Amino acid sequence: MESLTERLRSLDCCAVSDALDALGLKPAVEGLLPLSARRLVAGRAVTVRLDSKPPDGGSKRHLGTNAVESAGPGDVIVVAHQSRDDCAGWGGVLSTGAKLKAIDGVVIDGAARDIDEAIELDFPIYGRKPIAVTARGRVYETSFNTKIDIVGVDVDPGDYVIADSSGVAFIPAARAEEVIGTAEKIARKEKLMVAELKKGLPITEVMGLDYEKMLGTQ
Repeated sequence: MESLTERLRSLDCCAVSDALDALGLKPAVEGLLPLSARRLVAGRAVTVRLDSKPPDGGSKRHLGTNAVESAGPGDVIVVAHQSRDDCAGWGGVLSTGAKLKAIDGVVIDGAARDIDEAIELDFPIYGRKPIAVTARGRVYETSFNTKIDIVGVDVDPGDYVIADSSGVAFIPAARAEEVIGTAEKIARKEKLMVAELKKGLPITEVMGLDYEKMLGTQ
């Protein structure tokens, strides 16, 4: 039997976003784009929170390193960088360490750097923009593997993440079976619609009211 992660990897962000919408959950977030390798990322979240002030007692380790060390193959590191685009919250050495551990990718609500290195590694980073400016002295890791906020969506450690060129979506772990199952139904229906188009059926018939009902919008 396929795991939920394996099933998620057979989908795309659009189908998952539609499923979240249909179930009354928050759909794909806005503003996070593929910065390096353009391929689908899907897995369970390992979370990091960054802030402009260091934690009480100061930072004990470089930001992101806790996540890289603890994440397993196929996990996705999710970084709450408070939507900052003036300095990087992820960089090349972290990408190399993550790639060596077979981590599936990184989603960061903010800027990242060393993008050329990530491209050479075929390591996907989804974020707001590339920037060369260092985090040093500007941003600090204040928590690791705790609940974080990514563009208004609460993300807990172990939640499911999917990202592709269309966007990034988060699935609460407790609703994963329901969301993924709904997304699979949507994906199957859309494949049938494409097949009907290729057979010559008019698009006005293929994309009728039934399409909106399928997405739970009418």
